[in-house]
Amino acid sequence: MSEEITPFRIDIPQSDLDDLHRRIDSWRRPPGLPKAGWDYGVEQDHLGALAAHWRDGFDWRARERALNRLPQFTTDIDGQRVHFVHLRSSEEGAVPLLLTHGWPSTFADFADMAAPLAEPSARGAPGAVPFHVVVPSVPGFGFSGPTRETGWSTRRVARAWAELMRRLGYDRYLAHGGDLGAIVSPELGRLAPDRVLGVHLNAVVAPPDWSAGDPLAGLSEEDAAKVYAGADEWERRSGYAAVQSTRPHTLAYALNDSPVGMLAWNLEWFVDYDPARGVQTPVDRDALLTDASIFWFTATSGSAARHYKEAGGEFFGGPVSGVPTAVAVFPGDGAVRGLVERSNRVVRWTEYDRGGHFAALQAPDLLTGDIRAFAAELAG
Repeated sequence: MSEEITPFRIDIPQSDLDDLHRRIDSWRRPPGLPKAGWDYGVEQDHLGALAAHWRDGFDWRARERALNRLPQFTTDIDGQRVHFVHLRSSEEGAVPLLLTHGWPSTFADFADMAAPLAEPSARGAPGAVPFHVVVPSVPGFGFSGPTRETGWSTRRVARAWAELMRRLGYDRYLAHGGDLGAIVSPELGRLAPDRVLGVHLNAVVAPPDWSAGDPLAGLSEEDAAKVYAGADEWERRSGYAAVQSTRPHTLAYALNDSPVGMLAWNLEWFVDYDPARGVQTPVDRDALLTDASIFWFTATSGSAARHYKEAGGEFFGGPVSGVPTAVAVFPGDGAVRGLVERSNRVVRWTEYDRGGHFAALQAPDLLTGDIRAFAAELAG
């Protein structure tokens, strides 16, 4: 197996961009339902305005140039092309840091955090821990996709990350992840506890396993109340996950054919539903459309959705690795410490009053600061 690492630049053909615009122009709107709002799914006027901006206001070429300012590479691991950013710090004592995105995100979510993490002195944070930043695209997502075979579970992704860091020459490193990345990163700690200095998480995925006895046993009253509140919210919002974890290919045909349909599907989790009861900081629409464009141009919505099926029971965590773990909790996360501690050795738990599930886009300053603080605690 070749371990060659090849430089990579994003260069989407103009014909693909023209095709995207043509498909948005020909969007066939479903009949509206007055006063439905967000209760029945993504609200049509909101979607229509975002699609119109995608067509006439969003500048993909500008975003492409910005992303290409990051040093990007590809390498083949376990039969799959893996795309990644590798930004080395110029500062002494830099700590290798692996950042893993979630769904429906891409590596681009970390684009604006990479330089501040790598060069804190030049970005207004002298004395902060500097990092050698590695941001891979999860196999099946964007430029690491599509996957060509079944079996890409979160554990297999973690094995690929361990191999990637070995190839880059990093024997010891930190691992951060949010959403899907918050499953992969602890798995990496279980796989290579001698190499992972610490695991940092946000948007933690730690659902109660109602099939395995009483999941509330041993929880405080406060944590039990959070579990019930989270279960009620999940009941209203989990339709997308039910499909992706059971019949992802049936869905993939539609996602790969209609960019507006794909955008609507991604909005199921990328927006905070009804603004009247929303608690999260809104995601910038150009950041959201950057992710959507990457999915569209790489035809990877279907292979990204497969992770829900292939992760299976991994959503419920695993044995405690012993690796010190920090958790940053942002509005809308609903993380329950008692559940998270069943699979992680939590040494830092911080709650913030702004941001959201996609903290790299909603509160990058807070997320960057929390990662720095955790690294400093480990070093101290």
